[in-house]
Amino acid sequence: MTVIKQALISVSDKTGVVEFATGLARFGVAILSTGGTAKLLREAGVRVAEVGDYTGFPEMLDGRVKTLHPRIHAGILARRDIPAHVAALAAAGIPMTDLVAVNLYPFSHTVAKPGCALEEAIENIDIGGPTLLRAGAKNYAHVAVVTDPSDYPGILREMNSANGAVGLDTRFRLAQKAFSHTAAYDGAISNYLTARDAEGKQEAFPRRLSLQFERVQRLRYGENPHQYAAFYRDLEPAPGSLGDYTQLQGKELSYNNIADADAAWECVKSFEQPACVIIKHANPCGVAVGAGPLEAYRKAFATDPVSAFGGIIAFNRDLDGETAEAVAQQFVEVLIAPQVGEQAAAQLAQKPNIRVLTVALAREVNQFDLKRVGGGLLVQTPDNMNVTARQLRAVTRVKPTAQQLENLLFAWRVAKFVKSNAIVFCGGGQTLGVGAGQMSRVDSARIAAVKAANAGLTLAGSVVASDAFFPFRDGVDVVAQAGARAVIQPGGSLRDEEVIAAADEHGIAMVFTGVRHFRH
Repeated sequence: MTVIKQALISVSDKTGVVEFATGLARFGVAILSTGGTAKLLREAGVRVAEVGDYTGFPEMLDGRVKTLHPRIHAGILARRDIPAHVAALAAAGIPMTDLVAVNLYPFSHTVAKPGCALEEAIENIDIGGPTLLRAGAKNYAHVAVVTDPSDYPGILREMNSANGAVGLDTRFRLAQKAFSHTAAYDGAISNYLTARDAEGKQEAFPRRLSLQFERVQRLRYGENPHQYAAFYRDLEPAPGSLGDYTQLQGKELSYNNIADADAAWECVKSFEQPACVIIKHANPCGVAVGAGPLEAYRKAFATDPVSAFGGIIAFNRDLDGETAEAVAQQFVEVLIAPQVGEQAAAQLAQKPNIRVLTVALAREVNQFDLKRVGGGLLVQTPDNMNVTARQLRAVTRVKPTAQQLENLLFAWRVAKFVKSNAIVFCGGGQTLGVGAGQMSRVDSARIAAVKAANAGLTLAGSVVASDAFFPFRDGVDVVAQAGARAVIQPGGSLRDEEVIAAADEHGIAMVFTGVRHFRH
């Protein structure tokens, strides 16, 4: 145990620091501090010694040099179990510092501000703070180092139960957080600076990419039982992302649950209208919009009831009791909604194996999409391109009606979340047949038509979306023969004229988006 006799407190985030320092003072802890923190504590009635007075060397260079002094760092780094260290401090008249509470200039928040200049970013790079944290964390065997205000109450409780001491397990845990904190801080600085030149001109991607994630849970296994796995999330997950989920009931999430749940959530939150998405093996097997969650669910389920068995279901509206009752009639692995009402919770409680998650509804996306490859990492910006009716170019003699345009845009939005090659038949605000992940586009078209027939759905008068261009007319022949009357696709094939001619032969409308949605 380390009895806390002297503490150094210098924080940028002053949340809870007055209460923490007041608590330390009750144990007779001598408190050193700097600048604004010292002023705040003094005004709150806490007895504080200024670091400049303590070292005999006042801060200089507009505060750039405050704690970088042997009297500070020797007191933190000295090992109490090495007599020579103890003797050296005694000879120099340097007291030991047993607790370091420091958090850093808000670099990431500063550079996130619109118009932040390179000079401002540089001024928000903390030098003394990381040095103090690393010193305290290195000497965790004797020093408690605190970076997170949420740890203040627990430390005071432990000191209260241990006569002013903090145990080794706590000190080690705090040291882990401190090194992770400084690593993330330096990584943010590296990402910012290596994405710029000396004049501050920004590039799309940093030359050295540093990433930090925290482990949420160990998973029972990975994609298969012989693989080990864990789930990590961003230190600051994008609002509305699956990484910020709350689990209300059900068994522990598996690796595949999380992957499929993310696909379902990203798809459903892209719709403005009440929507339901059913995912199976990373692909939508049913997507629909409706007047409310129940109608959307029934339409989505009707697309492919067989594939929906054991699927992941997501709603972009709060889940009500009637919808929950309907969903609970089928085997569901994971159910996701922004909120779950009391009646819905009561209904789902009767099916305790259903994993029920809530995620705040927000349409922000991750800054980068990442894909690991052997010896490297593919990094891209997310596919957040959504076309509007005005951006579409009608290329056939027959032009789409207003209703067809609405269904075409719906189909196009769904196609973005279907693995390539993707063909999606839609009508009336719901998917009717989905063909995914085939090596040829014409096979995806055939599979989508078969899926619709198996579900007892007619494709007569439907519309169809293709995530990339038709390389040959055969795909158009298949969808037209299945009953489609309008097609949305990117265009851009060497055989566009042949494909357009095929559409004209069948008397169907075709529009080009000018963009594709490959999803591998």
